Amino acid sequence: MSGTATAGRIAGCLGMLVAGALTGAAGWLVVGLWFPGGLLLALLAVFGLFLGGRIALGTGYGVGGAAAGWFLSYVMLSVPRPEGDFLLGSSGIGVYVYLLGGTVLAVMCATMRGSLDRPVSAARSAK
Repeated sequence: MSGTATAGRIAGCLGMLVAGALTGAAGWLVVGLWFPGGLLLALLAVFGLFLGGRIALGTGYGVGGAAAGWFLSYVMLSVPRPEGDFLLGSSGIGVYVYLLGGTVLAVMCATMRGSLDRPVSAARSAK
């Protein structure tokens, strides 16, 4: 599949942007509630989103759209409110691990090689 920009691919990227923002907002809030379990659950959800975007669009553009929405949710949740407090507090290490882990997962999924829809054969040699 080539990397040309078609109307379907652009719509898919916009859909991944919205899905990334929703998944990111839910993940940021879960990390703050349940530290060890919430962090693992949020990282698994982000990995599924990024891998699903990669498979759905066939290129790294799906991961890019999802990662942009995921990071946009972090920026929007870390902006101070008019009362002077933050919705997303950075009191624990879980927020930083989620930020770094999500970034690593996005890069890992975006830089995958090969087609993901064909089966892998052990008889065929890698070139």
